[in-house]
Amino acid sequence: MIIEEKQQRNWKPIIKQFEAVLGKNGVVQRREELITYECDGLTSYRQRPGLVVLPRTTEQVAEVVKICDRYSIPFIARGSGTGLSGGALPIEDCVLIVTSLMRQILSVDLDNQRVVVQPGVINNWVTQTVSGAGFYYAPDPSSQIICSIGGNVAENSGGVHCLKYGVTTNHVLGLKIVTPDGSIVDIGGQIPEMPGYDLTGIFVGSEGTLGIATEITLRILKSAESICVLLADFTTVEAAAESVSDIISAGIIPGGMEMMDNISINAVEDVVATNCYPRDATAILLVEIDGLEVEVTANKQRVAEICLKNGARNITSASDLETRLKLWKGRKAAFAAAGHLSPDYYVQDGVIPRTQLPYVLQEIEALSQKYGYEIANVFHAGDGNLHPLILFDNSIKGALEKVEELGGEILKLCVRVGGSISGEHGIGADKKCYMPDMFSEIDLETMQWVRQVFNPQGLANPGKIFPTPRTCGEAASASKQQFEGVELF
Repeated sequence: MIIEEKQQRNWKPIIKQFEAVLGKNGVVQRREELITYECDGLTSYRQRPGLVVLPRTTEQVAEVVKICDRYSIPFIARGSGTGLSGGALPIEDCVLIVTSLMRQILSVDLDNQRVVVQPGVINNWVTQTVSGAGFYYAPDPSSQIICSIGGNVAENSGGVHCLKYGVTTNHVLGLKIVTPDGSIVDIGGQIPEMPGYDLTGIFVGSEGTLGIATEITLRILKSAESICVLLADFTTVEAAAESVSDIISAGIIPGGMEMMDNISINAVEDVVATNCYPRDATAILLVEIDGLEVEVTANKQRVAEICLKNGARNITSASDLETRLKLWKGRKAAFAAAGHLSPDYYVQDGVIPRTQLPYVLQEIEALSQKYGYEIANVFHAGDGNLHPLILFDNSIKGALEKVEELGGEILKLCVRVGGSISGEHGIGADKKCYMPDMFSEIDLETMQWVRQVFNPQGLANPGKIFPTPRTCGEAASASKQQFEGVELF
């Protein structure tokens, strides 16, 4: 039987068209340079793109997408590459449209509490820009010093303050987008409520499958009059989890409420040395109270009482900025610190009802024992968003597949107790095969209708979000393949 070789794309005339739009420095084509872009933050999955382009304006993005549409070339948008679900994972022979040079803050309107930015603007830059006037941007992923707003929009990112203030979609007023045929469209607007369909709500969290956001209008908030952070340490994870439920049940909505287990506590102390986290604690709870000074004073006392009632050994509180940042420093560095615990780690992103925290954490420990892999738990406890980090060595044959299976069992557990397979990392390439555990065939087909309206040729970020006949394990194995010995031109 004769097997036909896959026809290689002739990139030379296409590259000339890209260079005419972007200049030679705006096109990355050398094989060794493309390695930089072969994965996002989920480094277990790798695939070198066919080409990388670096636009700076909306018009350049539109022209690039038109070229892709003309030649039926799949394209994938990428920001800072910090995503953890393989959302920016290239596919073979694709164009990666990297927005990291689109980093202008286009306008600041303090009177109307909004800022317009390009997608490459780093999350933390928004707050830095307006903090002097007493404002801030609420969504704050742990990677906020390096993740970009465009990626936050694509994945609908959250952060430690999403419990009270919501995730990215709650802070995006409007978008300028380039659709998959290269059209430039404005959706949403300058005010919170616009007539017609909520296209902004559809686009935020669509993971690049409906187009590329090139200008983003963000809502900023006035800084609270008073802020206090409490750190409570516990001898059991269950006691800390019970405190989370009791705090919310008491009618208190903290600005943020985070939990870390003993493995995570020691990891961050080894790396960033906050000297705030007791190493012998089984779990710690970080609770931030903000608002009017009288409100913060009252709620601080109530939170402390609830934690002590549930068995907290010690409670530390801080109201000054320097100490508050020190208390948060370890939590913000938790993912990075986990890299010092083992050669590799695999992070998941499930969501559960708060009342299920004690049970789910017990089940995760049981799964850890069953599969033989240690799991560090760091999560947004207030809204039940779990981030179990499975520690493993990817150089051991078959380890990644077993760890993926373990991660899948955790996600299925989350769904069984009434939760979700993603809180803020997105579905991407990593979790798409678990979508049927959460949605019916009709649900998934309806979602595909929306995608087909925006993206009829399927060129925008193909192979993401929705399941394919492949299993997750097969997808992981396939993603490791490289262009061994194949020249691009």
